[in-house]
Parts: sequence; C-alpha cells; structure tokens
Amino acid sequence: MRYLCLLFVFISQLAFSQATSYNWPVFRGKSSLSGFTDFEIPDKPSLLWKSTTGVRSKSSPVLNQNVIYFGNEKGTVFAMDDAGKILWKCETGSGIEAPPLFYGGKVYAGSGDGSLRAVDGRTGKILWTYKTDNKIAGSANYWEASGRAGIVFGSYDYFLHCIDPASGKLIWKAETENYINGTPSVFGNRVIFGGCDGILRVADVLTGRETDTLNIGVYIAASPAIYSGTACFGDYNGELYCVDLKDRKVLWQASATQNAGPIVAIPAVGNKYVVIGNDDKYMYCFDMNTGRELWKYMTKGAITGSAVMTPGKVIFGSTDGNIYLLDIKSGKKIWSFNAGSPLSSSPVVTKDRFYFLTEDGRILAFGTKR
Repeated sequence: MRYLCLLFVFISQLAFSQATSYNWPVFRGKSSLSGFTDFEIPDKPSLLWKSTTGVRSKSSPVLNQNVIYFGNEKGTVFAMDDAGKILWKCETGSGIEAPPLFYGGKVYAGSGDGSLRAVDGRTGKILWTYKTDNKIAGSANYWEASGRAGIVFGSYDYFLHCIDPASGKLIWKAETENYINGTPSVFGNRVIFGGCDGILRVADVLTGRETDTLNIGVYIAASPAIYSGTACFGDYNGELYCVDLKDRKVLWQASATQNAGPIVAIPAVGNKYVVIGNDDKYMYCFDMNTGRELWKYMTKGAITGSAVMTPGKVIFGSTDGNIYLLDIKSGKKIWSFNAGSPLSSSPVVTKDRFYFLTEDGRILAFGTKR
C-alpha cells in the first residue's frame, strides 16, 4: 500500500450540531459529512411538488426551518419554502457549483469567481464577500470550539481558508500543493480534507496548523465522511479507504475493479455500512468493519452525487436521470423515480420529506401524501 505517514490524533467527540435534526443546514446533513440520518424514508414515497428555476445546476440543496437554499450555474442563490414558492433570489454574478451552507442566520455560497458570499437568510441581501485567488468548487463547512466559530472551505488557489462567520475576515489559511475540490469535514477541534495533491490533511480548527497527513499519491476529489471515530474516503482511481482515528491506522482499503472509475462523491457511513457511488455506474456497499463488498447495484449512468443512508435504506440519484431507493442490507431496489434530468446532487432527507435538485434546475419534494 502507498502510505507514507498516518499519525491521526484521536478525537473523542464529533462536531457540535448547530440545529435540530429536522434541518439539513450543511451539505451531507452535518459537519462530519457522514450522510447518515435517523429518519426513515417510506417504501413508496410520492412526488409532493416540483418547482422549476429554468437554469442548470450541479449544486445540492440545504434546508433550515423548512426553507430550502441552493444555487445554480447562473450564480443565483434561491430560498424556497416547503411548498415550492420562491421566497427570494440573490444574484452573485458568478456560477455556483458548490452546495451552500446555512449557519447563524446566513447562507454561505462559494462561486466560480473565487468568492465566498454571506447572504442574509431572511432577505437574500449580500452581507459581505470574501475573495480567494481561484475557483471555489466545494461547499463550506463550520466549526465551533473554545467558544469560537469559523467557516472553512477550499479553493483552487491551493489553500484551505478559515474566515469569521460574522465579518468575513480571514482567521487563517492552510496551504496545500494543488487544487482543493471537495468539502472539508469537521470533527471535534480538527478539520480533515483532501485535494488534488493526493494528501489527506488534518488541521487544528483554531490555528490552521497541520497536525497529521496521509499521502496516497492519487487525486482526492472529495473529503472523508466521519462516523464513530472512523474516516472513509475515495480517490480518483476508484479506491476506497477506511481509517480508524482512535487507533491511528488504516482499517482497510477496497481496491478498484478493472472497470471502476473515479470516486468523486463522499461516502455515506452509518451503523455497519459504507456506501459509495462510482463513475462505473454502480452503487457499492461495504462492510464498515472489514471492507468486504456486500453488494453493488448498477444504474445506467455515472454516480457522481453522494448518497444518503437511513437506518434501513440508501437513497441517491444517477446521471441516468433516476432516483433510487435501495434496501441497505441486500441492495435490492425498493423504489425509483424518473426525474427526467441527470442528477449529480446529494439529497436533503428530513422528517417526512426528502428533496432532490436536478441538473436542469428543478427542486423535487417527496414524502407521504396525507
């Protein structure tokens, strides 16, 4: 195996939650990016409503207090209520590929011009703008430690940036050796992230000081999912890694098959399963303890979006235009829905509802009809 050094510091607690479990304010649901929720999805969900924006989007939605936030390639940030009505629109002037972050009453949206903008969650007014020197492709995340807070995000300028959520002023930035494409994970007082330099890095949230590294030598397009002291992530060669943070060791590595493509999504991790989609059109499920492949399910398109796992199911979209709901134990299809457009986003899953954003710019809301 191609490991240079692995010296992870054990973190006993995951990051604090800023909101109730009825919300989904962060890409992947929480700052650990686990993509796991305790809410269950019904076997036969119904389409409750759809709302069309008319502009292409590869972003993912987030949700706070029944308001859905998302961006599009035109550079518009939307706030939409739970009936599909647009509450406000904010024009940033630059395409938004990254999912937004809702924190402290603000919506944080990164864009192709290298700017992270803080938008008032109630009015849609831009409060401040922080500039980097290149594109922002991954979502921002947040940390809370020692009575302080910060917003962290990567840029193609080779830096991970940490800024004050109130003022937008720089707190620190950590330099890497190539683009940072994904979203940083936050757990305890550490931020963990990968990049196109092939190095997984751990940094202190207060200072940005790098504490540990793992060099795998292959592009890391997305950051790890953290669950119960374990970090799982994939690389551009289609290999999946599982790292035990407490014992500071690699538990297992699932090697790419001959036809496997890049992993550009974040795994969904929960209970005893790790679920990840691949460019080869398959959704894979691995045993979290051993790395043994439990099942795989083939779609008709590449799977570039990150799945969400519930106690008994996994839900995801494919670029074949379908949403799939599978049984987590067997991988058998329970339900599917033809959205009529490729899906590269990760869903919001909350009590009695889940939401998808299609690439043609439609929000689809699903649940049980009363």
